[in-house]
Amino acid sequence: MRLAGKSALITGSARGIGRAFAEAYVREGATVAIADINLEAAQKTAAEIGGNAYAVKLDVADQASIDAAMKTVESKAGGLDILINNAALFDLAPIVEISRASYEKLFSVNVAGTLFMLQAAARSMIARGKGGRIINMASQAGRRGEALVGVYCATKAAVISLTQSAGLDLIKHRINVNGIAPGVVDSDMWDQVDALFAKYENRPKGEKKRLVGEGVPYGRMGKPEDLAGMAVFLASDEAEYIVAQTYNVDGGQWMS
Repeated sequence: MRLAGKSALITGSARGIGRAFAEAYVREGATVAIADINLEAAQKTAAEIGGNAYAVKLDVADQASIDAAMKTVESKAGGLDILINNAALFDLAPIVEISRASYEKLFSVNVAGTLFMLQAAARSMIARGKGGRIINMASQAGRRGEALVGVYCATKAAVISLTQSAGLDLIKHRINVNGIAPGVVDSDMWDQVDALFAKYENRPKGEKKRLVGEGVPYGRMGKPEDLAGMAVFLASDEAEYIVAQTYNVDGGQWMS
């Protein structure tokens, strides 16, 4: 019960990694807002998790939606102690084929969504005066470029940089900002990734996913549950002295 009495909001948590975090947080005693652009899916997930999970409609690319979600959490849970910026989009293409629409869509969710959700949470935490924890989901893709993944890699590199800047700025308010950089995680998103690689690398569907799983030093792709321990740790009192760091949880794929 390391998060007993804490209020958390997790973006994009109706499924995948976000849902695994929500399940872990409820087990640890937190009240959790399942925040997702798909309200029906969020409601279904909240009902299945049970306990102190509840659904909140949230589009991180829309400031009015961010503000409304924060007001809901303040009203329902009395304030916010923990934010996980998990919502993200993926796309890939060779540099000469990247469209402005794809670029703007990924940056609006992965970077602007992270920044302005973080900002709204920080403002609420500062006004409350009890500090807090903010955890941003980066990626191993933010550690280096990839030939076909230029825009996504750039968004996740930006998340790592934002985590450092926000961490240094907000710790004076006792708000710890840190990040998690997963490697390849077997989730709905990776099915999309595999399909795109199949298109651009002329592979049969499923082959890229198999190959990257075999390439992980641990011996397999990650599972959403593999990341939950770090998400709980960074939100707990045990991480009080950790500021502006991004932790690799990737089965040994990246060392820093």
